[in-house]
Amino acid sequence: MVTGFFKKLKNKLFNSSSKFTKNLDEAVKEVSETEVEVDIEKKAPVETFGKNEIKSKSTSDPKESQVLNEDIIKKSRNTDKDSQKAAKAKSVVKKALDLFRSKPDARKILFNDEFLEKLEDILISSDVGSKTALKISEKISSKAYGKKIEVTQLKEYLIDEITMILEPIAKPIPIYKTVPQILVVVGVNGSGKTTTIGKLASKFKIAGKSVMIGAGDTFRAAAIEQLSVWAERVDVPIVKAEQGSDPASLAYKSVEKAIDEKVDLLFIDTAGRLQNKTDLMQELVKIVTVIKKVKNGAPENIILVLDATTGQNIISQVEIFQQMVNITGIIMTKLDGSAKGGILISVADRFKLPIHAIGVGETLDDLQPFDPEEFATALIGDFRE
Repeated sequence: MVTGFFKKLKNKLFNSSSKFTKNLDEAVKEVSETEVEVDIEKKAPVETFGKNEIKSKSTSDPKESQVLNEDIIKKSRNTDKDSQKAAKAKSVVKKALDLFRSKPDARKILFNDEFLEKLEDILISSDVGSKTALKISEKISSKAYGKKIEVTQLKEYLIDEITMILEPIAKPIPIYKTVPQILVVVGVNGSGKTTTIGKLASKFKIAGKSVMIGAGDTFRAAAIEQLSVWAERVDVPIVKAEQGSDPASLAYKSVEKAIDEKVDLLFIDTAGRLQNKTDLMQELVKIVTVIKKVKNGAPENIILVLDATTGQNIISQVEIFQQMVNITGIIMTKLDGSAKGGILISVADRFKLPIHAIGVGETLDDLQPFDPEEFATALIGDFRE
């Protein structure tokens, strides 16, 4: 599942990686000729294949090839010879795939002050943020300054440095012994809170946890209906109230019911609110305060759902939500719609808040635990396959 998600992540972040690669390529081209070299010896060796072999490579599916080979072997008078031919053909196809999969960029750049500045600009244009871009660039400079390095090596350095920033805060949602564990999900309008709750409820239910949902976005009938659909689909109980009801009252009722029924996890949805709307933020504070009155030490988790397409505005969202309700973790959604996935790096470096998961689509499997190296590789461009 993770491998499939990684492939999807790479495809979804294509705009980000292609933008980064394009900007990097332009920066390399701008360097004077004396600072750019092509190492001919490191180019992929040229090999020729027969027409039939190339056709086999381009048209055969592994599963279809297996079925076809089995059929040939059954009908053949000489099973051993056909098996050897099939193995040889498979070897040729694999060799062809290895050759054509990806060609390393053998160009070299002189890592000097001029290129260091270009690298910082490339990172900033990918929404990494100026301070984080400077930090990454300086660390790479400490390894490469004054040297001529291949573009592929530069990308390797970038992936390593980004992974180092993300690794300490890539953490799953913590599960405590206390029952019920209350998880309040917050965020601005349209960030994907309701869908995220449905996906999380499904995943925890599959993992063997008893789950309940509180439909705390009482302002939107659509949100209540959407959560109800998820609850029915996942087969978990849901606590609802009439549209326009007091959300703090709904939260109170949800916690009481979760305690009575001794469920493991209670997810409470909240209405989307812009971080600069003081009255709405105060209402969120009220919801959290009411929950604390019902259950000591609750809510154990306050998860902020962020929409990656928002860009640098995410920084102020995290700042205000953190000040008002003490965020415990982050889930970032809609990376499939962002050409600037670097904002996640900026958030991680600045706030050091746990990143529990990322989303790249609408389906259940499009929300997965956050893997720093996979994300960095998808963002910069996968050249290591």
